[in-house]
Amino acid sequence: MARVEHVAATVAVRLDYADRPAAIPEIATQVAAAGGTVRTLSTVRRWIDAAAGPLVEIEMEVEGLPDERVTEILDQLPALRGCRRTKSLDKVFGKRLIVIGGGAQIAQAVLGAVSEADRHNLRGEKISVDTIPLVGEENLASAVRAVADLDRARALLLAGSIMGGDITRAVQEIQALGIPVISLNMAGTVTDVADLVVTDPVQAGTMAVMGIADTAKFDFARQKGRRY
Repeated sequence: MARVEHVAATVAVRLDYADRPAAIPEIATQVAAAGGTVRTLSTVRRWIDAAAGPLVEIEMEVEGLPDERVTEILDQLPALRGCRRTKSLDKVFGKRLIVIGGGAQIAQAVLGAVSEADRHNLRGEKISVDTIPLVGEENLASAVRAVADLDRARALLLAGSIMGGDITRAVQEIQALGIPVISLNMAGTVTDVADLVVTDPVQAGTMAVMGIADTAKFDFARQKGRRY
């Protein structure tokens, strides 16, 4: 069953906390008890303070509670050493287009994607472009599957010269989760399953961003199976 994404407003905070095994469960328990939901939580860095001992900086986004209530809850935690509001990654970097493939093809695909993202971001969007050049079926298939685990990833663009086998299976797996896949017109079976196949890498990057932009009328569903 395809995944239908629901995005709700979150409150983002940075915490300096005593670095101990119970730290994360302690924070999540208190937020949940107040009716909130921890949507993202990650360790930014760890260090040792001369007075406080081992500390950890935690970035967290909470849904379902107002700003003041979140900081009020956290301020009551005995192991807290500091708390400050910040902006959620969704508000700062917005939606993400992931580009994976070969270096030469990626360079041109990203050129088109960044140019198009700039056009939409000037009109109020927040779209970021992330890329990694990779070779080898195993590496590429692993990277494709990992896109489903990336926060805010809205689409995948495969920019290479040949892709198939396990990469094709990985593409079908993330498509089942609702992530559209755009592919360059290349050798291999990936082009048989991609939502959209584009020959020119610059145009592929452009169309990939158009497909995830709210300020564009380009719809991947209407382009399913098309080749350009």
